[in-house]
Amino acid sequence: MTQEEIEITIREAIPDDAAQVAKVLQQVGGETPYLVMDGKGAAFDVEEMAHNFADLYASENNVLMVAIIDEQVVGTASVSASAKKRMEHLGEVGISVLKEYWGFGLGYAMMMAIVDWASESGIIRRLELTVQERNTRAIKLYEKVGFQTEAIMHRGAKTDENEFLDVRLMSLMID
Repeated sequence: MTQEEIEITIREAIPDDAAQVAKVLQQVGGETPYLVMDGKGAAFDVEEMAHNFADLYASENNVLMVAIIDEQVVGTASVSASAKKRMEHLGEVGISVLKEYWGFGLGYAMMMAIVDWASESGIIRRLELTVQERNTRAIKLYEKVGFQTEAIMHRGAKTDENEFLDVRLMSLMID
């Protein structure tokens, strides 16, 4: 499959997406060592996930977006923020893409959709994320979008084999 053949839709997730999102998150968890989540995937059942999607859709400072190719969810991007007034402006970003679609610009498109959403929210003023130091492709993507490194957290994660990993904290101010 070449990049010219792919038509991508990126939109906010709805409750009907729950089964596909659960399947994608489980698959992504098994395809990459770069996520906290492992091959077991998300800790929600589909019904609970659908309910959470409805709540997210109604939230002004939280979002879950899905990337769809050929009517199938192939990636997710999210912003998670607090309901507490003093923290509501801080959004934690998460992104997952099926390995089959790595290298096609999907991650960049999803990150830009998240930045646009945050800018339009009127609430989110800071996006932040953590990324393993060894995930150089993701770091380059985040830098391309405009994220800057704030800190290196030593022993911020570990592998299934109990090897400690350094993690980079990155942020993007929305102004």
